[in-house]
Amino acid sequence: MLNKVPEITIYFWIIKILATTVGETAADYLSATLSFGLVTTSYIMGALFLVALVVQLRTKRYIPTTYWTVVVLISIMGTLISDNLVDNLGISLTTTSAAFAIALIAVFIFWWLSERTLSVHTIVTTKRELFYWAAILFTFALGTSAGDLSAEASGLGYVLSALIFAGMIGVVALAYYAFRINGVLAFWIAYILTRPLGASMGDLLSQPTKLGGLNVGTTVTSVVFITAIVGMVIYLTISRRDVTEARAKANAPPALAHVEVIAES
Repeated sequence: MLNKVPEITIYFWIIKILATTVGETAADYLSATLSFGLVTTSYIMGALFLVALVVQLRTKRYIPTTYWTVVVLISIMGTLISDNLVDNLGISLTTTSAAFAIALIAVFIFWWLSERTLSVHTIVTTKRELFYWAAILFTFALGTSAGDLSAEASGLGYVLSALIFAGMIGVVALAYYAFRINGVLAFWIAYILTRPLGASMGDLLSQPTKLGGLNVGTTVTSVVFITAIVGMVIYLTISRRDVTEARAKANAPPALAHVEVIAES
């Protein structure tokens, strides 16, 4: 297979943050605004997510519409998993944050022991892709719990919480560009931090003013952000601006592609 993940560009991070916000507001919209409840919403979104994931796994290359559909749905699922544990089972946000962090670390450990790499530029087998999506799911669940813990349980509020996570992402970017820390490490730290940032932004926009939000509502917020995601995905599908290097190598002469693979090894 060709690499199943897009090139990590500014477009990637913009859509990722938009998707994290949708994950927070869409889950609230379905479970609360439409009164489906957390359990029913989880069943519905879980079924849609599994269908989308199967389609993604069956593809042989990165397809923007398929890939980002899975990201949006897995973002919603991460929110629902966290909310079910906290709201329905009464588990504290501190406990769920720690549990998801441990689960994520375990995925990274097994992934590394199996493949000797955590790079998203090497998602060229089904096994690696399964590790990748497992890590993504736990980053979203962890981000939801950590975002709620920071903004709500600790009393920091949505604005301050969003600023803190945005600042942490800025520190990671500075460490990568100025001090050249490991790119794979920088990517995963930033990926984890964008989730609580998006969750805080989603709650800030959608929650009532009495709870510290702007009272835009889950409906408007979800529609606006989903529309933005759709627009950017259409642009990337047409422009192919996030095509990975693996695709270029696949189109190169066999001898050149072989040399490049050896060089990367």
